[in-house]
Amino acid sequence: MGSFLISKRANGEFQFVLKAGNGQVILVSEAYTTRAACDNGVESVKKNSQDDNRFDRLESKGGKPYFNLKAANGQNIGTSEMYESVAARENGVESVKKNAPDADVKEDL
Repeated sequence: MGSFLISKRANGEFQFVLKAGNGQVILVSEAYTTRAACDNGVESVKKNSQDDNRFDRLESKGGKPYFNLKAANGQNIGTSEMYESVAARENGVESVKKNAPDADVKEDL
């Protein structure tokens, strides 16, 4: 089962990562100024990860596939790692869909 890990950056902002059951990071959030906003971001991932239309499948300037998960309002909630292939990116999308809804929330503050 996956998990969200909430941490605090050196500048005082919060962020979360979504990890798959094997511990691999599959999604990294943007920075949040408050813990409450970060918690809302986690809930947004849980909700929006079930809608394939919320995943923007992109390619970096260097040609590496990656994806962003967007909220209903179009705001970016999280970004994946850079993948070596489109197939690997799709596996990452499926991993978010599978792990996010029931993932527990942990802290590293």
